[in-house]
Amino acid sequence: MGNHVLVIEDEPNIVEAIRFILMRDGWDVSTLSDGDLAEDTIRFCRPDVVILDVMLPGRSGLEVLAALRADAATRSLPVLMLTAKGQGRDRAEAERIGASRFMSKPFSNTEILASVRALAGV
Repeated sequence: MGNHVLVIEDEPNIVEAIRFILMRDGWDVSTLSDGDLAEDTIRFCRPDVVILDVMLPGRSGLEVLAALRADAATRSLPVLMLTAKGQGRDRAEAERIGASRFMSKPFSNTEILASVRALAGV
């Protein structure tokens, strides 16, 4: 497949679950656990899709998303935002800023895979 996904999430169990699901489907998966490094890592890795947690150490996922949308080079990069279930305010803010999709944790394997495939156009 050759598509690259960057997972920016600070919970190791969630990172490993997403990595396993996507790698089994043929995706190249990179991971990062710190919001402060997100923008530089995205520019360096040039992923096809970013999975971005709302709550991260350093900068929040919402701050990272706002920076991505403000930059012409990353404005159209597909971003799937993740957050804990029941955080409606975060979802509304992510949609306002320009999240491509939004998903609450916990999520199903099928749901995450279908979302990434749709965002990548495969």
